[in-house]
Amino acid sequence: MRKNTTKGFTLVELMAVLVILGILATVVIVNVSPVFQRANFEKIRADMANINKALEIYRFNELSYPTTSQGLDALVKPHSELKNPLLYPEGGYISSIPEDPWGREYIYEYPSRRSLKYDLYTLGADGIEGGTGEDADVGNWMQ
Repeated sequence: MRKNTTKGFTLVELMAVLVILGILATVVIVNVSPVFQRANFEKIRADMANINKALEIYRFNELSYPTTSQGLDALVKPHSELKNPLLYPEGGYISSIPEDPWGREYIYEYPSRRSLKYDLYTLGADGIEGGTGEDADVGNWMQ
């Protein structure tokens, strides 16, 4: 007598594997998501620290922070309104202005509305003022 053996998987076995993979993917996503949020926050913190240092050196040389209209570009290339153009560093105060973790420019305002010196902030993942979690605004007034 011949034994009937079929090669392959049954529909039930395939469904069981898909369910297990779905559960594993959910567990990984739930556990990895906070790590990405933390990494984004740390990038913002590091970027702001670098920009803050460049702004302080700029203020030391120019006796004032760049205006909102001059913006952070004043740290990268000299503008016509410099008080002490000879003190402007050859490569700028910072080599380039970093973007926030979502690929947008940091917002700079002087005179400030929220902090004592100037406002430097990002609008979070959604790009809209306000929000919570990853969508929350992060600025130098929070430090």
